[in-house]
Amino acid sequence: MSKKSKREELRQRQVARSPRPLVLMGGGALLVALVAFAVWQASAPSSGPTVPVEVQGAPSIKVDKDEVDLGNVKLGQTVEVTFNVANVGDKQLRFAEAPYVELVEGC
Repeated sequence: MSKKSKREELRQRQVARSPRPLVLMGGGALLVALVAFAVWQASAPSSGPTVPVEVQGAPSIKVDKDEVDLGNVKLGQTVEVTFNVANVGDKQLRFAEAPYVELVEGC
């Protein structure tokens, strides 16, 4: 055998023993498993209600503010109000139509 073929044969043996392909495949499989787990966790339903159930056998909506007085607001000024809305019933709450907030101008 020539020196060239001995070198090629030695190199092929070293490549065959190299753990790189196994490490890359293992790392890829681990990455796929982590992504699948994250997607599964994100799509899983919550573990329970975040508000106490006040109504049994039916849905019931509860809003933390019935009325908000913004005082005198100048024309063109933007105001912001936040409402917390929760289903305090033990059944799923569904809206027949889009909810809305009624704005009543004061006197």
